[in-house]
Amino acid sequence: MSLQDTSEDRQFSRRSLLLGGATMGLASAALPLAGALASDAVRKPAPDWVRPFQVSIPEAALVDLRVRLTGTRWSDGETVTDRSQGVQPEKLKALVEYWQTAYDWRQAEAKLNAFPQFLTTIDGVDIHFIHVRSPHENALPLIMTHGWPGSVFELLNLIGPLTDPTAHGGKAEDAFHLVLPTIPGFGFSQKPTTKGWNPQRIAAAWDVLMKRLGYPRYVSQGGDWGAIISDALGRQAPEGLLAIHVNRIERATTFPPDAALALRSGGPAPDNLSPEEKVIFDEARDFLNNGFGYAAIMGTRPETVGYGLADSPVGLAAWLYDKIADWVYTRGDPEAALSKDAILDNITLYWLTNTGPSSGRIYWENTASGAKLTPVKVPVAVTVFPGEVYKPPKSWLSRAYPNLIYYNRVEKGGHFAAWEEPELFSAEMRAAFRTVR
Repeated sequence: MSLQDTSEDRQFSRRSLLLGGATMGLASAALPLAGALASDAVRKPAPDWVRPFQVSIPEAALVDLRVRLTGTRWSDGETVTDRSQGVQPEKLKALVEYWQTAYDWRQAEAKLNAFPQFLTTIDGVDIHFIHVRSPHENALPLIMTHGWPGSVFELLNLIGPLTDPTAHGGKAEDAFHLVLPTIPGFGFSQKPTTKGWNPQRIAAAWDVLMKRLGYPRYVSQGGDWGAIISDALGRQAPEGLLAIHVNRIERATTFPPDAALALRSGGPAPDNLSPEEKVIFDEARDFLNNGFGYAAIMGTRPETVGYGLADSPVGLAAWLYDKIADWVYTRGDPEAALSKDAILDNITLYWLTNTGPSSGRIYWENTASGAKLTPVKVPVAVTVFPGEVYKPPKSWLSRAYPNLIYYNRVEKGGHFAAWEEPELFSAEMRAAFRTVR
């Protein structure tokens, strides 16, 4: 199917809008889950049909996970006493012990199944998404995209505050209709079998999704890969996209030219930067030099590392947990920012869907598609969280975002800001998009 919305799609949009509204707050009619993805085995739906979806992992898959955890062959350990060589054994072993003895995936399933979930086929790939309509009139449609090593679990605690703000200390005029898609190759979205699913293609698919759901006007938000996808959507500027919000700046074009050159060459911060700007530059350079290896591997050899991620749940957990630990506000101590259950909900989702390898391919796809340096054409809102690895000042952002309508630096929260601080994040969404309603 083309990424162009046809008149038939627009007719279907009205049907799917009713479907989303009718199922809000209910457990959608369950479709059987064979392996990780549900599909309608009885009738073959039209490619643009929105199908109700529920998660129901077979018990055999959970038994297999426990058996594999029991048979783990552990690394010999480290030769240092800090995190400079990666995940520390005592941290990982404590997490895995909890995973074996106390963690309950069925509770995670219940969290997902408490919301209306759907599948729809766009450009030949099934897209999983949560769709919750606000009870308030004139709510603004909002599509929010997760990142890596995250998932829609990052965003679940935003659903109530954003769709029903009056029940969470907000005002009815700040309400959103919320669409939370899963990136292809992640979670319950289908794994592409051909190359080309880069952020630009995903962004175009998101525009089809929103219009298929009956939303001719909408806004987009994302962090991590969600920010890159929202950024791509902003460059494409499809009709009806009112604005984007990002909480992770991925654009090298935000750096002053001499600073960008120094960053690429590995040189020191230029002398013309202010003390605050030099700190920002040094943090970004340190991340590129010491914290970017995972991306270099997945950007060049996602399949090589993928074999280990597909075969060993502890190997997968270490790979994901290391970056969660790196990027939460409580650096190196993720359990101080997120519960063990929250962390394991996310890791277990990757394991049960076997998307450790396929999720890494987005790094390869982005590398293959090349840098996209054109400015974003639509209004842009930015929130800078103190635990991010790059925290640009407002003056730098105007290079990539000439129509910057909102900029705010908050006092807590890290890279997984929506996951770590859902109340604060919800308030930022209300403020960021208030002027474009």
